[in-house]
Amino acid sequence: MGNRAPNVLRWRPTNRGAAALLIAGAVSAAALCTQRARADDSTGNDSALPVEVHGFVSQGFIKTTANNYLAESKRGSFEFSEVALNFSKDLTDRMRVGMQLFSHDLGPLGNYRTRFDWFYLDYRFWDWLGVRAGRTKLPFGLYNESSDIDAARVPILLPQSVYPVANRDFLLAQTGAELYGNVPLGAAGVLEYRVYGGTVFFDTADAATRLTNVSVPYLIGGRLMWQTPLDGLQLGGSAQKLRLDAQVPADQVAQLQMSGALPPGITGVLPLRIPALLGVGSAEYNAKDLLVAAEYSRWRSSVESPVPAFATEASTSERFYLMSSYHVRPWFSPGLYYSVLFGDVGDRSGHRPSSLRPGAPPLGRGAYQHDLAVSLRFDVNPNWIVKVEGHRMHGTAGLSSSLNDNAPTSSLTKDWGLFLIKTTAYF
Repeated sequence: MGNRAPNVLRWRPTNRGAAALLIAGAVSAAALCTQRARADDSTGNDSALPVEVHGFVSQGFIKTTANNYLAESKRGSFEFSEVALNFSKDLTDRMRVGMQLFSHDLGPLGNYRTRFDWFYLDYRFWDWLGVRAGRTKLPFGLYNESSDIDAARVPILLPQSVYPVANRDFLLAQTGAELYGNVPLGAAGVLEYRVYGGTVFFDTADAATRLTNVSVPYLIGGRLMWQTPLDGLQLGGSAQKLRLDAQVPADQVAQLQMSGALPPGITGVLPLRIPALLGVGSAEYNAKDLLVAAEYSRWRSSVESPVPAFATEASTSERFYLMSSYHVRPWFSPGLYYSVLFGDVGDRSGHRPSSLRPGAPPLGRGAYQHDLAVSLRFDVNPNWIVKVEGHRMHGTAGLSSSLNDNAPTSSLTKDWGLFLIKTTAYF
């Protein structure tokens, strides 16, 4: 919407009091829309289909035994808050529109800025062909589309090797268009396809980076999911290709020259291009009270720059997990997963000397992270859940240097623990 966006989209609350006002306003708006929808129904106006209104408010706490993770977690942090309000409406039996307003705070990220998380216009021509346009969720893997819905899962954090929460705003949705549909295969089940293309608007205010003018010239991808004849079993694959363009600002270039990391004679900003290719294979069995899921993913990227000290050869990270949960009682569901991230598939042990050229920015190659997580979900009532989660971590991949006094991640504590508690009310 650019510069024509209404003022409410540019409103940036700076404290928790402002966030509380946002929550109160969201709830009031939801109540008003619901009342109007019921009034339309009571008058028998069939052409005015009701607006569906949903939302949630979450508050969490993060504590680690060593290393700051996602927030200033070594001392314990309540900077783990979310609030959202979404609206959707069937305009006809084939056309649907929807949108979600979202605000959050996760350590240095979010700071209660309010934005449109997603919005779309959806028109379904036939079961096998539909089109969506707007800011649509990325169908990457099993759970990327539902990663913003805490009530939809048992764990607080999805496996961070494949669904890193610190990159949520970057990986959740794209602005563009998407084709989708379901193709029946007779006795062999159903094949669902999704094909999309567009761009991602990257907010550097929500990123631990000193780069400027960050943009994504293109993003294309797709997903195939096979609903097998075995009830509850689905298999699939996703792929995504994009390029990120950015600049190292002039003051950072000057500092690097003074430190000897860059040769003299380079003036002004320094352009960078970062092409990336992401892929994931997925399997899920979800029947009755049992869920078992596994995914294997590889992300390939490189850095292209006119200055050799900043350019890197292509590197491929390896990511996978195995996850299970069980609905023991209507109010209680435990879960367990084991998640692994290798920063460089060619150096899973993390012992090989860096292949980066002298002076190149560290990208965490060779780093690894093993994450064993146990989750407990308690459904207090149909609109309120409480979760408790513990992680046994080995390795430092995925940690932020900026949250840890700018220390190299390789120098941080290798074995550490993570504890989270989170409560969510939703409607």
